[in-house]
Amino acid sequence: MYNPASPSRSPSPSKSSPKHRRTPSGDRFIPNRSCMDLDVSHFNLSAANSSSSLHEDTSPSKEQYKQSLAKSLFDASKDASVNGKILTFKEKAPAPPQGSESSMRVLYSQNKSSVGAKPKATRFIPQVPDKILDAPELLDDYYLNLLDWSNDNILSVALGQTVYLWNASSGDISELTQVTGENYITSVSWANGGGNYLAVGTAAGETQLFDCETMTLKRRMGGHSARVASLSWSGHVVTSGGRDALIVNHDVRVRKHDFLAWGGVHQQEVCGLKWSPDGTQLASGGNDNLLCVWELNSQEPRLRRAEHTAAVKALAWCPWQPSLLASGGGTSDRKIRFWNSSTGACLNTVDTHSQVCSLLWSKHSKELVSSHGFSQNQLIVWKYPSMTRLAELTGHTSRVLHMAMSPDGATVVSAAGDETLRFWKIFDMAGNKSTAASGTAAKAAAAKTGARPLGHSLIR
Repeated sequence: MYNPASPSRSPSPSKSSPKHRRTPSGDRFIPNRSCMDLDVSHFNLSAANSSSSLHEDTSPSKEQYKQSLAKSLFDASKDASVNGKILTFKEKAPAPPQGSESSMRVLYSQNKSSVGAKPKATRFIPQVPDKILDAPELLDDYYLNLLDWSNDNILSVALGQTVYLWNASSGDISELTQVTGENYITSVSWANGGGNYLAVGTAAGETQLFDCETMTLKRRMGGHSARVASLSWSGHVVTSGGRDALIVNHDVRVRKHDFLAWGGVHQQEVCGLKWSPDGTQLASGGNDNLLCVWELNSQEPRLRRAEHTAAVKALAWCPWQPSLLASGGGTSDRKIRFWNSSTGACLNTVDTHSQVCSLLWSKHSKELVSSHGFSQNQLIVWKYPSMTRLAELTGHTSRVLHMAMSPDGATVVSAAGDETLRFWKIFDMAGNKSTAASGTAAKAAAAKTGARPLGHSLIR
């Protein structure tokens, strides 16, 4: 029933009406960012995301490296005026506290690379001889031994039928002896015990002993039926090797003595003989390609090896390792071999590509020099035991048959079929030197020894 007194009511709006779905009227809230530092916020967000994403890839060693680097470069100094170690406006860095050690020294030395390191300086070896002497009538015979240098600085050389002595200290030259007829000098060797005694071998099979201080003949020793091609000393015993394939030992203290002869081993000429520095072993090499090592009281060789394929003339005992022996082969062999005389083992073999005529060990370093014939006619300085070539010395126009070393071990003289003697400053006693220093030393040594001009004849 309709009641007019009651207030009128409008029907309630439906929930699905369009008016109810409209957005309420009024202003939208917009925050005020005037007080915010957007750059700092962006940096913090980026740093947080970066550290979280890279956390798994960062190793403890890298973190330690970063911490050490930051501490060394950016930590504040005790001095309040200095906040960093890089951008400081001073003439020089402040001195570190006493007893402190920079951590950067350890940091930057852990992985130090050797690439680009300065190569080790090598010793300078002059490529030209210090002195050249003419040696006319020097026999071009591979099997002979015609040159030797004494401990008293006197060089003996056999030229044809005559033996000459050259005093390297004064430059004086004297004639020791001369043979006649069809006879000629085949070998010379100084006594290693001093006293100016020189043994001389002849083509007649005789070994002569001279006192070079009085220039007199002391002994005539036989035992060979053919020429004496090689000689070597051990104390008062001089050993000779001949074309008759015999090795004869003479005790020079006894005028009339019974010599000890070794035969039946070598089948051809004994062209190489060398006693060890301690005098306990003798190395012999022959034209039968055989190398033997003897002991004085034995009748059979201690060692007998036939690896060389040519005559074994070049023999040299190592001065700092008594059981080390070097031997060199002729034209069809061309090899230097190193032996342990105690065990008989071949320690190393080096192909030189040239006939090996002579070998000498350095007295002051682990080096040796070899002289060669066909086809290079050169001297080679080797580093032992690597056997790397330190230098090749050329100048001879014929095979370099003989070598001898000065008493101080610095100079090597070579004699060749071109009838010249050449003096080389090979082994430097003072160690590494520059080119200028070596040249100065060579000139001083030449002035001291009374060196003659190049090309001066050995015979006055």
